Amino acid sequence: MSTSSKSNSNLIPMLIIGAMFFIFGFVTWINGVLIPFMKTINELTETQAYLVATASYVAFVVMALPSSYLLNKVGYKKGMSIGLIIMAIGALVFIPAAEARTYWMFLAGIFIQGTGMTLLQTAANPYVTVLGPIESGAKRIAMMGIANKVAGALGSVVFGALLLSGIDDVNEQLNSVSANEKMQLLDTMANSVVMPYIAMAVVLFLFALLILKAPLPEVEGDVDEEVAEGETAKTSIFQFPHLWLGVLTLFVYVGAEVIAGDTIINYGISIGLPGEEAKSFTSYTLMAMVFMYALGVVLIPKYLSQGLALKISAALGIVFSACVLMTTGFTSVLFVAALGIANALVWPAVWPLTLHGLGKFTKTASALLVMAISGGAIIPPLYGRIVDSSKHALMATGVAEPDAMATAANSSYWILLPCYAIILYYSIWGHKLGFKKK
Repeated sequence: MSTSSKSNSNLIPMLIIGAMFFIFGFVTWINGVLIPFMKTINELTETQAYLVATASYVAFVVMALPSSYLLNKVGYKKGMSIGLIIMAIGALVFIPAAEARTYWMFLAGIFIQGTGMTLLQTAANPYVTVLGPIESGAKRIAMMGIANKVAGALGSVVFGALLLSGIDDVNEQLNSVSANEKMQLLDTMANSVVMPYIAMAVVLFLFALLILKAPLPEVEGDVDEEVAEGETAKTSIFQFPHLWLGVLTLFVYVGAEVIAGDTIINYGISIGLPGEEAKSFTSYTLMAMVFMYALGVVLIPKYLSQGLALKISAALGIVFSACVLMTTGFTSVLFVAALGIANALVWPAVWPLTLHGLGKFTKTASALLVMAISGGAIIPPLYGRIVDSSKHALMATGVAEPDAMATAANSSYWILLPCYAIILYYSIWGHKLGFKKK
């Protein structure tokens, strides 16, 4: 089959998988809206409210290997359909949760949706990687990244308008109304989640049926690909050192990506910038990522190999992190946002480099890579702990609290340097480990 006919035959599967990346981008990014929404209707502390994000991350860690097992049994196509059905069920859990205004039920719904997304991620990323030549895998995943980030921005806007409209007025009224009026206000606000999540469930169910009927070929990694000359076929996932280094690389990458996107607003406020100005800083990081995704689609693999793209990304990450540490004020904020440029092509490049040569172990390996998303739950809080420790140490030496906070928030970005150093090592040497030189 010619290259052009292969490209044409892959077009419909690519569009369908792109729609799937759009869906779980939409669902993932609305967590940012759900956190203040849940905080108000369930009268939560800040710590309790952030369990929304925890529920999603826990699903990725706990359910990745079971997802791999299921995919080995039913294949990519049925696995994706099942993942969408699970997400739809999670959306429906929001209805009784809103009626009862019970936080643990909301968290259960989020966890169930996270389980469905874990199955989709475990299936869709390797599927896109092996749907065409491995050399252009990063290009295809970059296309999916654009769909994911655009959907995330759209989801934040749509659900922000539906769920957070008038939330400031509600929070003010809660302090002055009677107990019965307070109950009515909170119940009314909680019920605003019902129709959006019914609509979400319907769309997810319909798309699950579409996937079953869609012309999605059942693709596999080359079973003989992991057999080098003169070697017998490998029999264990532990015989691929480049895979385990790839998992570590993705773990630190997700942590660095979340730091760049989630700390930038608080960082801007901590260095004295107005909150009204700082609230849009995350969008700077997002726009930088979309720009690089688009550049990756154009350049990879014709002008830029995915290995070289990863080297450049890691080097830029180190440079921008150092620039954050060496600058102050709004300039340093711009360098934090510029980390989006460094981060964008890491995920698309690491997947094909890590899955290369795995053959029949591809589904299990993809589950391990999905579990690496837990880096986003561990490394950012570690950054916060470093900020707190640095702040207290500076205040103990007589530095005023605002100045101590600004200095601590800035200097604690050093945690990014070892993250990008690991990515750089993998881009140069790590992804080659275990392969014989030809």
